[in-house]
Amino acid sequence: MYLRKGLLASIGVLLLAGLAYFAGEAEPTGLKMTEAAQQFLQCLSPELRQKATFPFDHAERFNWHFVPLEQNRKPTRKGVALFEMNETQKEAARKLLRSAVSAEGYQTATTIMSLEAILHELEQGKGPTRDPEWYFFTVFGEPTRDGEWGWRVEGHHLSLNFTLAKGEVISSTPAFWGANPATVMSGPKKGQRTIPDHDDLARELFRSLDAQQRKLAYQPKQFPEVQARNKSANVGQPVGLPAAQMRPEQKEILRKLLNAYLRKLLPQVAEAEKRRWESAGFDRIHFAYAGGTEPGQPRTYRIQGPTFLVEFLNVQPDSAKNPANHIHSVWRSLPGDFGLAAR
Repeated sequence: MYLRKGLLASIGVLLLAGLAYFAGEAEPTGLKMTEAAQQFLQCLSPELRQKATFPFDHAERFNWHFVPLEQNRKPTRKGVALFEMNETQKEAARKLLRSAVSAEGYQTATTIMSLEAILHELEQGKGPTRDPEWYFFTVFGEPTRDGEWGWRVEGHHLSLNFTLAKGEVISSTPAFWGANPATVMSGPKKGQRTIPDHDDLARELFRSLDAQQRKLAYQPKQFPEVQARNKSANVGQPVGLPAAQMRPEQKEILRKLLNAYLRKLLPQVAEAEKRRWESAGFDRIHFAYAGGTEPGQPRTYRIQGPTFLVEFLNVQPDSAKNPANHIHSVWRSLPGDFGLAAR
C-alpha cells in the first residue's frame, strides 16, 4: 500500500516535471529576452535610460554600423556604453546579451570586444579609440510580452540587432561579426582565432570545386565592403554557383558554413532560419568566391538564397600589417532585416 502510494507520488512528480518541461519548450523564444531587457532598463539611472531608449519606429533602429564612431575621442554612436555603467548595470547588460545568443555566440561577441585591448597595444594610440567597453546597448520601444520592440548591441566589429513581437523573436538581423586581428599573431593570445569557421569552411568549399564549378563560383573582382545603415541589403541578383550544381559532399560543406553563422543565434531562431531556406529551396542558394585560399591572400565571398544573404571579406591587413587578417562578415535577411522579411 505504502509502496503503491510512493510510486503514484513519484509518477505525479515526473508528470509535473514533464509538463513543466514541455511548457518551457512551448514558450515564445523572446520571453527571456524581454525580461532581461526590462531588468536592464530598470537598473539604469534616469539619465542612462534616456540615452539607452528610442521609440520602436525611430530611424535610429536602422542606423547600424560596425566601425568605430567617434569625434575628438568621444563616441558618437547612440545608446549607453559599458564604460558608463556600474557593475550591476554591466551584469544586466551581459545578461541581456546572453538571453539573445547561444553560448558560442556570447563567447564570440565577448572575444570580439576583447580584441580591442590587443588593438590598443598594437596601435599605441595612433588609431581610433580602442576600448573593450566601447560597446553600446540600445532598446527600441517598450519591452513587453505582448508588444513589438527591438534592441541592439553594437561597437567595433559587432552589431547584433533583434526585433520581437508578442514574445517571439521575429528577426535577429543584421548580425555582423568581425575580427581584427582574425588570427592573433603574437603575445599571450597568439594563435587565437575569433571566427575561424566563417573563413575556413568557405575556403574548403571553394577548393572542393571542379574546374567547371569554379568557372561559375569564381568572381574576377573582390566583393565590396558590407553596406551598413540600411534596412535591407541592396546586392542585386545572386551570382556564383547554385547549390543545385554541387555534389552532395559539397552541399554538406555549404550547410556547415551556414550553420557556422547560425550557431551563434538562439537555437530556436537558427532552426526558424533553416526552415525558411529549406522552404524556399536549398538548391537555389548561390555561392560566389573571389581571391585566394591560402593564409595572407585577400578573399571575399557571398552566399545568397531567396531568404538570406551572407557577406564575408578578409582583404585588409591587421593592425600589425599582417596581410588579409581582418574579417568582416554579416548574416542578413531578405527581402529586409529588422523583421521586415517576416511581414
